[in-house]
Amino acid sequence: MVNAYAMPYPEHQGGGISYGGYADYVRAPAHFCIRIPDALASTDAAPMLCAGVTVFSPLRRYGAGPATRVGIVGVGGLGHFGILFAAALGAREVVAISRTSAKRADALAMGATGFVATDEDPRWPDTHRASLDLIVCTVSDPRMPLNGYLALLAHGAIFVQVGSPEGDLPSFSPFAFITKDAKLAGSCIGPPWEIEEMLRFAAEKNVKPWIQLRSLKDANQVVVDMEKGRARYRYVLVNEKHANA
Repeated sequence: MVNAYAMPYPEHQGGGISYGGYADYVRAPAHFCIRIPDALASTDAAPMLCAGVTVFSPLRRYGAGPATRVGIVGVGGLGHFGILFAAALGAREVVAISRTSAKRADALAMGATGFVATDEDPRWPDTHRASLDLIVCTVSDPRMPLNGYLALLAHGAIFVQVGSPEGDLPSFSPFAFITKDAKLAGSCIGPPWEIEEMLRFAAEKNVKPWIQLRSLKDANQVVVDMEKGRARYRYVLVNEKHANA
């Protein structure tokens, strides 16, 4: 397997190093290549190929739909896709969960039906206890209030971690799962067939990510801006050299 960035290609494939999104061209086995639907702009499809399918996959796999109350922890590059896709899948409720209410208006515009600001309501785990059937957690801060999130799980619910903390997850009480017959799961990206399904679904439902186009030549500054949390909600680098190719 050759990862997207800074990995050597085997000599029998011509050698060289992978440059991922910074490359002028891409080289990949044909069975990994997926056609982007005509109804979906490449600039919209680009972030779906990673962030999009990372949340689409668990939403689809664990049954997000008209009978499901879905919680999305984190309103960022991953989380905003979670809100968009959960709403497009027809979830009965889509609750965005964030530290503050700064992104409340954006989350509601994306399709959220509810919003929980954990730093602004000290009683939020009790106020919203057992109210969600599926929670997809996109945050990567190991200091996350995990026990509070688990309190929101209804009987038989599923908590899926897709954010990648640099440290361990916080400790949590096993009774958050034992007493509710709840489940803890993880998910990472998705197979080609699922990416293809996601792109078709996005085209049919007119799902459009909230993106900001930036020039490839400004990639270093884009990384700085991303680290500072300025993206609303995904930067897409445009290679002007091949923009019309």
